[in-house]
Amino acid sequence: QVTLVESGGGLVQAGGSLRLSCAASGSIVRSNAMGWYRQAPGKQRELVASITYGGRTDYADFVKGRFTISRDYVRNTVYLDMNSLKFEDTAVYYCNVPSQPRAWGQGTQVTVSS
Repeated sequence: QVTLVESGGGLVQAGGSLRLSCAASGSIVRSNAMGWYRQAPGKQRELVASITYGGRTDYADFVKGRFTISRDYVRNTVYLDMNSLKFEDTAVYYCNVPSQPRAWGQGTQVTVSS
């Protein structure tokens, strides 16, 4: 069973930065396109960024130019660098495989104070 473990969240002031990490068991990061999602209170989970097996990235309009997704094939880890954070970025962030989601991890809470 694949395990996804997100970390790196925290409380940050608007304009600040955070780096999220997603450590996966097995070879899931090496073998699949990966995505970062987020879910704010009372809202549906939404895809924030994705990266293909070959390294092509794609971003939701509301994070373009501020967030960067990357992957480390050796560490089997996916990262999300978040800059110029806004209050509306407050959410629980998760990683998963967009094409074939596995069991969701616990996520990591990001709270941006205005």
